[in-house]
Amino acid sequence: QVQLVESGGGLVQPGGSLRLSCAASGGIFSIYTMAWYRQAPGKQRELVAHIISADTTTYADSVKGRFTISRDNAKNTVYLQMNNLKPEDTAVYYCNVVASTATVRGRGYWGQGTQVTVST
Repeated sequence: QVQLVESGGGLVQPGGSLRLSCAASGGIFSIYTMAWYRQAPGKQRELVAHIISADTTTYADSVKGRFTISRDNAKNTVYLQMNNLKPEDTAVYYCNVVASTATVRGRGYWGQGTQVTVST
């Protein structure tokens, strides 16, 4: 059973930084893509950043230049470094991993979500 455990959310002032982590475990053979999504109250879940490899990343226009996604393949972990945070970044952040196990190939898995609040 693949599990994703997120950490690193919290309350931060505008202009501050946070680093989110998401560790995948549970019979994983390989991970194809890793991504971060977010969902603000009353809004749809949206893609924040996506990574296939260090050379292949994509970002939402609203976070380009402020957020950086990275992954540690040895640890099956994806990170999201968030700098110069703005109140509009307030949301629940979810990690998503597409992975294969012994019995399931190429399935998407979601973390439980971590709250990020940007406020004075």
